[in-house]
Amino acid sequence: MLLIRSSKTQSGNTVLLAILISLLVPGLMSCGEGREPNGSAAPAAVLPESFTFFELGLNSRLDKKVRKELAGKLGRDAIEQRSILDLEINYNGFLKTYFPDLDALNRKLNFPPGERVEHNTLKLMYRYALRKDVPFDYVELVFSNFTRAPLLFRINFRVDEAGIVDTLESKYGQSQVFSWQEKSGQTLYWRKNGDFLFVSLVPDQFGNPTYQIAIYFVRNLEQLIAAEKKEAQKKSLKRTESGKTAF
Repeated sequence: MLLIRSSKTQSGNTVLLAILISLLVPGLMSCGEGREPNGSAAPAAVLPESFTFFELGLNSRLDKKVRKELAGKLGRDAIEQRSILDLEINYNGFLKTYFPDLDALNRKLNFPPGERVEHNTLKLMYRYALRKDVPFDYVELVFSNFTRAPLLFRINFRVDEAGIVDTLESKYGQSQVFSWQEKSGQTLYWRKNGDFLFVSLVPDQFGNPTYQIAIYFVRNLEQLIAAEKKEAQKKSLKRTESGKTAF
């Protein structure tokens, strides 16, 4: 038996399990292509789906309708425009040790090292999902401001009373699992169509276990890097042209 699993001991678990199945199973996004302030949902080729959360997957696009639906399910959100995008999970150096490809992607997003690199993203944060009877302590959803496509989802909770891990394995198949060599923790992960889903059992500052889910939409992250590189080249060219016409 995996250490990361917990038994279902409460009568409400059946209801919570049903909720979790609807949140985390793959599905097609049913929302329309809408517009948000300071950004729009750009048309894109449909890519093979991987993982979803509240039916938000690789091909989804954030718009006013989606944001309203999320508020109804997770409560009021906090929004952050243009922020850093750090893919690291569990502890510093985890990706470098176990997932070098993701670490390389993270280094591209945070170059030059040691500097605060802000990205053209939109981050939605939910801290009151428990009030909506959803078993999450914190939810963070990061989208590209170029395309409104999802980039990174983080979901934290303390007790797996709803059988989230079992639900994930029933829908995505048997996970890969390993215990960390450096610290006292354990991670399960799935990889599908190039994207990743992690579930980690992470000790808090008091040694109590906490569950952390991270979903990486790798193909959308790569598109963000390409879009920002193209934008930087345009700005550089514009500055060069301005310099030529200044004298």
